[in-house]
Amino acid sequence: MKILLTNDDGIFAPGLAALYKELLKIGEVTVVAPSDSRSGASHSITFLEPLVCNRVEINGLFTGYSVQGSPADCVKLAVMQLHKDPIDLLVAGINNGANAGINVYYSGTVAAAMEGAFLQVPAVAMSLASESRMDFEAAAIHCARILKKLMPVERGAVINVNIPLLSRGEPKGVRVVPQSSKGFDEYYIPQKDEQGQTVFQLAGEHHPADGVHADSTSLLEGYITVTALAPDMTDHRRTQELSNKQW
Repeated sequence: MKILLTNDDGIFAPGLAALYKELLKIGEVTVVAPSDSRSGASHSITFLEPLVCNRVEINGLFTGYSVQGSPADCVKLAVMQLHKDPIDLLVAGINNGANAGINVYYSGTVAAAMEGAFLQVPAVAMSLASESRMDFEAAAIHCARILKKLMPVERGAVINVNIPLLSRGEPKGVRVVPQSSKGFDEYYIPQKDEQGQTVFQLAGEHHPADGVHADSTSLLEGYITVTALAPDMTDHRRTQELSNKQW
């Protein structure tokens, strides 16, 4: 199996290295990832300037492609140029922090998987809920187990997987749940920079409870979440309603 591994935390991220070691047990892994952190990059792409891409060795573990671009850039470049053979599976992660609720739209990790879907590559995004000590090695074992259960993933499909806080013990199980419509409880913190100018730092707490078994709520309850996403963002019911109007 030919596996493409990417992320949005950058090619030097420990989550990527941990997942790489587990994926080697499943197939042949090629790493194409951003040269530095692109968290929150969403589905941005680079088109006004050329992409810089270099081969780099990561701690004697692997040699991969470091791209000075977004996660979506990495996937496009890998599929169209760098990877000569057809890709059987794209895996994005392990992200440092959960990608659930509306944060799925901000996520570079999920965007990388979605770009794979656009290019008809089966894709899975994998993330670990954030805490002070991130156990990516343990998370990677859970991710690999879930991945084996998911296979074969259909071409054009996107599966979003989140691992809960591991400091609270082993996950209680796996829930296949919808994406929540909620996000973090966010706010801005005013600060003064070195020039005395007021700047604003975005901050946020955990996802508010939904009251239903969605991804964010299930994560808080200690479950691994599996959510099927779709590239089609069309509200088909509303579109039908609009089409019935006299224009």
